Amino acid sequence: MLAAVADAAAGLETLEWSAEARKQVILADRLIVTKSDLAGAEKTGELSERLRALNSRAPVSQAVNGKLDPAALIEPSAREVTPFVAEAAHSDGILSFVIEAAKPLNFDAFSRAMETLIALRGPDLLRVKGFLNVEGCAGPVLVQFVQHLAHPPTELQSWPDANRSSRLVFITRNLPEQKVRALFAAVEGLA
Repeated sequence: MLAAVADAAAGLETLEWSAEARKQVILADRLIVTKSDLAGAEKTGELSERLRALNSRAPVSQAVNGKLDPAALIEPSAREVTPFVAEAAHSDGILSFVIEAAKPLNFDAFSRAMETLIALRGPDLLRVKGFLNVEGCAGPVLVQFVQHLAHPPTELQSWPDANRSSRLVFITRNLPEQKVRALFAAVEGLA
């Protein structure tokens, strides 16, 4: 579990200038707002709203006078109960997200989806890399793409751990996760 703490008195300003603070909020499993008693309801509400905009899946709890309900730290969050894909917003329309698939992939269908994505939005694929669990392969297949360039896939001898799910990290420009997922689903449906 990863919790991020935001100070209601200065949190909005910190999130404005600090990319690191935004990153911590985006990746957190839980968000805790402190000093809400000092900042007031309006400022606390604005900060909570901004936190939810950055990370809608993590619960936001308030510590009042330094006190926090312990359940906020021990009860499972939505992120811990359901599969999660993080999509982080950066400056200049840059987005990053991870797509995971539990079952082995058909490599031909994956290749067709990536070829289509490259043809349609190549300049907006700043970086795509990850491990694929490919039908018929003993180890993971490492794939890497940069804009229109596709590096040759590499089959590794074995998996680094017990997790056999395919994991792809996307860094894109003005290309949201939902559109990429829709393309992969459409190509998989045709395969």
